[in-house]
Amino acid sequence: MRVLMLGNSFTFANNMPETLANLIDAEVVQHTRGGVRLAEQLNPNTKMGGITQAALENEKWDYVILQEMSNGPITSRESFLNNTALLCERIRSNGAVPVLYATWAYQKGGKQLESFGMDYDEMYQKMYDAYHEAADQNDALIADVGKCFYEEATKQDILLKMAVIQMSLDLGLQRR
Repeated sequence: MRVLMLGNSFTFANNMPETLANLIDAEVVQHTRGGVRLAEQLNPNTKMGGITQAALENEKWDYVILQEMSNGPITSRESFLNNTALLCERIRSNGAVPVLYATWAYQKGGKQLESFGMDYDEMYQKMYDAYHEAADQNDALIADVGKCFYEEATKQDILLKMAVIQMSLDLGLQRR
């Protein structure tokens, strides 16, 4: 099995391509660079786009994973949807299956999130909606990592609140 990963640091960080290759016993090739957008993967006049377009035209792939720049599905939703559609069309003409790698909201309470003027839940929902719309429009598979992060963060919030309640109870009992 051959997998092509198109994305940025969210795709290549923490040795993800190597980890994926080991998990599914496949050859995994990455066309990634920090901050890259799907539009660049489509542009044959850029270094990244030239390499990606050549790979889609001249090599055989089973799956091609697409990941947009972190906030792109929110800040440039129409561009994201259009570029996803164009890439999915090229991926299918290669005989491969497109997979959208849905990313996550910025850190809860962090400065990046604050700069967008939205809270964690709102950014998560907007990311979720955009990736799922793109997957539905293009009959693409979706690796919903953003949803997994969100659900885990929610569990952590609940655990933290439970710990605070327990500590409060413990302190209250110790003072008596």
